[in-house]
Amino acid sequence: MALFDTTAFRITEQGLSVLWQKQQVIAQNIANADTPEYNCKYLEFSGVLREKLRANGSIKQELNLSQHIVVDTATRDQFDENNVDTDTQQAELANTQMQYDALINSMNGNFTRMRSALITK
Repeated sequence: MALFDTTAFRITEQGLSVLWQKQQVIAQNIANADTPEYNCKYLEFSGVLREKLRANGSIKQELNLSQHIVVDTATRDQFDENNVDTDTQQAELANTQMQYDALINSMNGNFTRMRSALITK
């Protein structure tokens, strides 16, 4: 539907998807904090958004937030060669949840404004 086919909506939608996946990776890390030889994973994503904004001044092409999981094999924090720091992971999970909530609130605000505009006509 063209009403929801806006740049802001697509950015919010893809941002929510990336943050959801990031929460899943963090939860997996926390769940495996006591698993011997488990390597902590991180979800890295790069936004093509920044590059497109610099090139065009606006986004007219398809937005794509690419992501991939990176496994930390460089550190070994514990005797059993597990490198999950639960305090860091819990802080990262809380931060990711706040970002997710902010995007949800933004999207809800957009829906409320659209509903108000439709009702007042």
